[in-house]
Amino acid sequence: MTGLEIGFLTLAGMMLLVWSGLHVAVALGLTSFVGVWLLKDDIGVATSMLAQGASDSIASHIFGVVPLFVLMGFLVSIADIGKDAFEVANQGLRRLRGGLGIATVAANAVFAAITGISIASAAVFTRVAVPEMLRYGYKPGFATGVVAGSSVLGMLIPPSLLMILYGFLAEVSVGAMFMAGVVPGLLLAVSYSVGIMVMARFWPSYVGGHAEGDAAGVTLMGSKEMTAKLLPILLLIAAVLGGIYAGFFTATDAGAVGAAGALVIALWKRKLDSKKFWQVLVETGHVTVSVSFLIIGASLYTRMLALSGVPQFLVGEISAAGFGPFAFLAIYILLIVLLGCFIDSSSILLIVLPLMLPIASGFDMNLIWFGIVTIVAVEIGLLTPPFGLSVFVIKSSLNDSTITLRTIFMGALPFAFIMLLTLILLVIFPKLTLALV
Repeated sequence: MTGLEIGFLTLAGMMLLVWSGLHVAVALGLTSFVGVWLLKDDIGVATSMLAQGASDSIASHIFGVVPLFVLMGFLVSIADIGKDAFEVANQGLRRLRGGLGIATVAANAVFAAITGISIASAAVFTRVAVPEMLRYGYKPGFATGVVAGSSVLGMLIPPSLLMILYGFLAEVSVGAMFMAGVVPGLLLAVSYSVGIMVMARFWPSYVGGHAEGDAAGVTLMGSKEMTAKLLPILLLIAAVLGGIYAGFFTATDAGAVGAAGALVIALWKRKLDSKKFWQVLVETGHVTVSVSFLIIGASLYTRMLALSGVPQFLVGEISAAGFGPFAFLAIYILLIVLLGCFIDSSSILLIVLPLMLPIASGFDMNLIWFGIVTIVAVEIGLLTPPFGLSVFVIKSSLNDSTITLRTIFMGALPFAFIMLLTLILLVIFPKLTLALV
């Protein structure tokens, strides 16, 4: 067999293994090992590559950004920061029609700025926001759809695990990725809020609730109480993102500062004891190990593809077909969105990027902008059936058997459409992404 035949065969085998349920890191590592073995006809070379790739991919101190930001995310979840942000946002927006929905988006945007995991946002706000919205007469589909839609802000507004993963795969600055995600993240949050107001005005039967009901049911907080709830959050955001933007420290340093700050907040609010702290450390270890295996598998996969010549072949074929950058981007986004219906976000990045990054580079695309476009497209998959990971997290976090998966998927549909419109804006106007970089 030729190198191209081996490359495409291992690609098909890897996709089959992932769809059959094998962990994506194992599938990547296994097919890469077999691919190099076949390409070099020497198992010793394949074994050496496996060992060298595992060492090279996570040996850098830059990789410390992963456990630090994961630790920060778990600590702020325990400190009830998401609940505090929701309560403050609810009071400020209580008189608007659909105000609780907008408050959920605003609180999720704040929560996203200090935790990089969409699943965490979905779980937290399912327990905090959905019962409140149902209590004030909002429709179950809208209540769960708002939480599902706004949960994706956790991967777009920095810090974000997907941005960290993309930074390693594309060999671009994680700090630059963080700064590039700020404007698109805020744009998406504003788009959601405008969408909620439009739906409440022109589609009240879908939204439910009413402004007077929201206002009457809220226990008003004084300025001191609101400050006490918001100040720790704002200080933590300023320390992490402000430090990176001002150039005081790197993304890894920012993770250490954020984790230390989150620990102080959790202790100050008396939400953390020795048992909970141990659980946080164990969960941080689990996530870090999982991400480590993903990065190792992706590194091996990239090396195997480079040896097979598949990326170079695709670049040549696309050039020969006369595709321009926008045609390539349209096909790429469509592929990403379709894959999001079946496999998770990290797996999509690991499978697709080693093939597509050389093509994007060949078209002289800015890889920071390309990364944000990729992440937004990937995150649409969190809301679409049949996979829709955020939807399944919301369903598992609910204590209401009357709210079905279909209800949540239908509720999330308008927010997936808003995401698609935002993605189109980011493609047409790259300066929105690169404004702070």
